[in-house]
Amino acid sequence: MSPAAPSNQKARTILQAARKVFLEHGFSAATTDMIQQQAGVSKSTVYAHYPTKEKLFIAVVEAECESFLSGMQRIEFQPNGVEALLHQLANTYLDIVLSPVALAQYRVLVGEAPKFPELAHRFYQAGPRAMIRQATELLSRAAEAGELDFGGLSAETAATAFANLVRSELQQHYLLHPEARPSRAQIEQWAETCVFIFLRAFAAKR
Repeated sequence: MSPAAPSNQKARTILQAARKVFLEHGFSAATTDMIQQQAGVSKSTVYAHYPTKEKLFIAVVEAECESFLSGMQRIEFQPNGVEALLHQLANTYLDIVLSPVALAQYRVLVGEAPKFPELAHRFYQAGPRAMIRQATELLSRAAEAGELDFGGLSAETAATAFANLVRSELQQHYLLHPEARPSRAQIEQWAETCVFIFLRAFAAKR
């Protein structure tokens, strides 16, 4: 089992408590006392599993990213199905980045990045870059099947462009309007627009 998913029940309890405290208060304002009280364990138990607040925050971030990306990892390329693949990628990614937890986590990480750049870097690698790696693999298969043509660009560049296009407007809007929630229809309409634009750029000419 990965470090992001501890097998010990007390470690999982601490991680769940830390997740709640960090998302409510941010990293700087959160204290070990808050986390210990939320978890219902002693401070020594917290430190036995997570020696520093930074290590605990990293564990929370990586566990959340692992949970979010599990849906992406189940997506597979099917021959003659690149449009359906892109729709699935776009909708799944939007469901991730627009979830209340992901938006709250993103706000915390952006706010803390100047003080704790390593924390932000770990999130970037475990979240956005992991999604792009998964999309790169899938889009490479579509290109190998002759369904996409990147025109000399790499599959990674195309995947990065797609990911940025997908999350751009809606993520920006809901990061700055925390009281609002997107509808299913809104998400699907934006996904449709992103797929249309991407295919206009990279669909292979038949």
